[in-house]
Amino acid sequence: MSSPDEPETRTHTPDRISAPEALIYAMVTVSAADRTITTEELARIGSIVRELPPFQSYTDNWLADAAQECGKLLKKPGGVDNVLALVKRSLSPRLYETAYVLCAEVAVSDLSVHNDEERFLTLLADTLELEKPTCAALLRGARARHQTV
Repeated sequence: MSSPDEPETRTHTPDRISAPEALIYAMVTVSAADRTITTEELARIGSIVRELPPFQSYTDNWLADAAQECGKLLKKPGGVDNVLALVKRSLSPRLYETAYVLCAEVAVSDLSVHNDEERFLTLLADTLELEKPTCAALLRGARARHQTV
C-alpha cells in the first residue's frame, strides 16, 4: 500500500480504499452529482480535509490525487454505484454518518442543494442504511452552518 502522500495508481476498481479516501470519494461524488463542481464545493472539501481529524496526515496533493482517482471511477459504467459500494466497504459503520454529514456540508456549501445532489444523498443514505430522521437532522445542521446573515 502506498503512503498517504502518494496514492497508488489504479487501473481497476479496488476492493477497499482507506477510510479518509472513502470520505473524499463520497464528497467528490456529491459535488459532481449535478455535473458541476463549484468553487464553493471545492473550497469546502479542501477546508474539511485541512481541519478534520480523519485527514490530519494528508496533504493537498493527496486530496487532488484521490479526487482524480474518484473521477476516473465515476466515468466508468456504473460509476456512482461502484463508488457507493466502495465507500461502504471501506468505512467502518461508525463512520457512515460522518460520510453523510460531510457530503451534506459539500452539497450545501454553494447555498443550494440541487436535485442530483439530493438524489446522491438519498442513495448514500440507502447504501449506508442510515435512518431518514438522522439524515434529515444532519442535512439540516449542514444547511444551518452555511446560512448567510
